[in-house]
Amino acid sequence: MAEAATGFLEQLKSCIVWSWTYLWTVWFFIVLFLVYILRVPLKINDNLSTVSMFLNTLTPKFYVALTGTSSLISGLILIFEWWYFRKYGTSFIEQVSVSHLRPLLGGVDNNSSNNSNSSNGDSDSNRQSVSECKVWRNPLNLFRGAEYNRYTWVTGREPLTYYDMNLSAQDHQTFFTCDSDHLRPADAIMQKAWRERNPQARISAAHEALEINECATAYILLAEEEATTIAEAEKLFKQALKAGDGCYRRSQQLQHHGSQYEAQHRRDTNVLVYIKRRLAMCARRLGRTREAVKMMRDIWNGIRKADDGGLAPQPYPISSGMDKLVYIGQSALMKEPKSSCCPDISLPKSATICYTAALLKARAVSDKFSPEAASRRGLSTAEMNAVEAIHRAVEFNPHVPKYLLEMKSLILPPEHILKRGDSEAIAYAFFHLAHWKRVEGALNLLHCTWEGTFRMIPYPLEKGHLFYPYPICTETADRELLPSFHEVSVYPKKELPFFILFTAGLCSFTAMLALLTHQFPELMGVFAKAFLSTLFAPLNFVMEKVESVLPSSLWHQLTRI
Repeated sequence: MAEAATGFLEQLKSCIVWSWTYLWTVWFFIVLFLVYILRVPLKINDNLSTVSMFLNTLTPKFYVALTGTSSLISGLILIFEWWYFRKYGTSFIEQVSVSHLRPLLGGVDNNSSNNSNSSNGDSDSNRQSVSECKVWRNPLNLFRGAEYNRYTWVTGREPLTYYDMNLSAQDHQTFFTCDSDHLRPADAIMQKAWRERNPQARISAAHEALEINECATAYILLAEEEATTIAEAEKLFKQALKAGDGCYRRSQQLQHHGSQYEAQHRRDTNVLVYIKRRLAMCARRLGRTREAVKMMRDIWNGIRKADDGGLAPQPYPISSGMDKLVYIGQSALMKEPKSSCCPDISLPKSATICYTAALLKARAVSDKFSPEAASRRGLSTAEMNAVEAIHRAVEFNPHVPKYLLEMKSLILPPEHILKRGDSEAIAYAFFHLAHWKRVEGALNLLHCTWEGTFRMIPYPLEKGHLFYPYPICTETADRELLPSFHEVSVYPKKELPFFILFTAGLCSFTAMLALLTHQFPELMGVFAKAFLSTLFAPLNFVMEKVESVLPSSLWHQLTRI
């Protein structure tokens, strides 16, 4: 019985929704017809004449005030709508309409069968969205004390956000701590230090740990946050390498004695890999490119043999390999496929891999490339391959070209990046802009061809072309990773909502009316009367025809009935 009643109510609701959707015009004409029939008892004609007399007595100042007030109100609405759109990416009026008015009108479909049928597809798309919007640790992150803090001292701006630093703190706790830290007094102190939010408290804890024992993680913290120069950070990392290597050798001998020792050995391995990677970073920042490449080659070979707990520096060998162009010549790198420079180009796609592949193909044709000559004779095979590689890279991350072409100013890269996002573009351009400038004509080829990518991507963007569809969550994540003074690059560019355009037009139109009415009151009065008479002429014509067809005593006949 209850199910039958529920089904009847659902059918009734669907009928009402259908009537509101398709029969609203019929309802509207019925209301107009009733108003016409009831015009005598409602004294509509008398009221209209009274209103017209009142309007005739109004001065032009009233119309100036009316249009000016309308312009002011619509302007305030426009400002609010624009601010809300810039901050949240949607229209406030549209959001309220969809969230509150649409359910009242029955626009939300609650059909459980459709939801059950589409649950598998939705879950797959959600998993894809989450995986695409995963935040990754930047393997080329700079040093806080020697670079990020120095930027703050010079400019007074914070280059790192709280969200970014919080993710780094979680990474440090994952890589540098384990359950057996209480067995080592120095490690127990450092376990608390990694959880501290105050930088000075972390540094003090590191010094306290070093007073007890030679602690590798304490040297790491001091090198990252206290050292004010790269050379000083490198000195501390060398001390950390000495201490970390000893701990690694001791834990390696005991790793099979139980799960506790195995976890300790895994932590010591993470510490040793991290130290070597940062030492390579120091060598590179100090200009010792050969040494940096050799260290990264050794680290990469060690990583391929054993899991490093998530510290694999995937873009690092490629970036260091590109630096080798300084001393091995521009043709040597092309002769080293999947070599020490670029150990495995089949890694998960990233901006570093895609744009480096495009640069390597562009090097063969960029020095002789000319847009005019290419338009006359067409593209050669090598040029076509280079253009396709650029299109592929731009589709993967469309934010990079503006930084490489210096159409947007660069900032210091964050400690975490979002693949295909603005943060990844900044991290790539920060280290690879010099490589593109070093190759003659590469930036010119990029400038001539990168915008053609967007003509190849099908619309809507949910379809994708060479990669998965571009995720819609990158803007929100990048705003959390990048500092507030940086204007986050957004793709695809969001079209202005209808209500912003409508309020902008309304504000401009009413402001123009107010100005014209103030300057030419008599002329605007004549124009307004002519406009209103023209506007109501069809209505008057229809009313005259209706009065000629319907009897004049219809209302009296209806009252008798």
